[in-house]
Amino acid sequence: MQDSPDQRPTLLLVDDEPANLQVLRHTLQADYRLLFARDGQAALERVHADRPDLVLLDVMMPGMTGYEVCTTLKQDPWTANIPVIFVTALADAENEHNGLDIGAVDYISKPFNPSVVRARVRTHLSLVQAHEVMTTRLQIVQCLGRAAEYKDNETGMHVVRMSHYARTLAIAMGFSDQVADELLHAAPMHDVGKIGIPDAILTKPGKLSDDEWVVMKQHTVIGAEILGQHPSGLLNLAATIARSHHERWDGTGYPDGLKGEDIPVAARIVAVADVFDALTSERPYKNAWSVDEALDLIRAQSGQHFDPTVVDVFIENLPEILAIQQRWADTA
Repeated sequence: MQDSPDQRPTLLLVDDEPANLQVLRHTLQADYRLLFARDGQAALERVHADRPDLVLLDVMMPGMTGYEVCTTLKQDPWTANIPVIFVTALADAENEHNGLDIGAVDYISKPFNPSVVRARVRTHLSLVQAHEVMTTRLQIVQCLGRAAEYKDNETGMHVVRMSHYARTLAIAMGFSDQVADELLHAAPMHDVGKIGIPDAILTKPGKLSDDEWVVMKQHTVIGAEILGQHPSGLLNLAATIARSHHERWDGTGYPDGLKGEDIPVAARIVAVADVFDALTSERPYKNAWSVDEALDLIRAQSGQHFDPTVVDVFIENLPEILAIQQRWADTA
């Protein structure tokens, strides 16, 4: 029977002194698959051949220094995200600053404590794994958003524009960059529930009947169900927006008839961003409205359909909104 492949994280250990490599080997071999290189050029070749999960790198080596190796790795998109930890006898603050400044994630001085090395490696590999989980989650959300676009008459540029409008409004309303970025990534999911609406209704060229409209409005509930219940984070925000972005400030919206500040603020922001972009975009069933026409409607619906504060912030930030509209304009 064939041996199963080694699933442990792979580390590349780079040092021109065999004794130092031996110490690192004894420190790390129980938990990791180890690769070795004794100069900078060999290190770069091993990285490109095996793409390790982390590099432990000496600074002072003949030929190419560790700083030069790290700089080369960080300039290459294929290797830029591989964490580099310097392990070196150059222990002064200036050298540590230089190493971190060119992209290393940590700096360990020789002679080192094996427990410290193991702890630092575990920490940085955990951070990489956490980043990969976040990236994968975002990619899944984006894929679901694209799936919804295939069911609708709207273009991919619509969700790009309206999500950037939403981020702009969130920043202007005092939200942190982190919260605004989550809104940017969650907003494209607002209509994911249309996946569950029959094509005969979703693509009907004329006006929907009362019965068809009842079915169409269910896309909010379906969207929230697709995204599921989560205690916090991106998917929770996306589900909230999917369910509530058709609620109205005066309480006449759907699906829950929420009113005023009972409507989640993210949904209130997305409502304005979504309607503005829908009005100013051409669709098979309508011509694009002018910006002035769209603004007249939004102003008229302030306090009825839309949160008046969000409307005011939207108008105050109109130059940035229009720059976004131009940047991600639909192609002919």
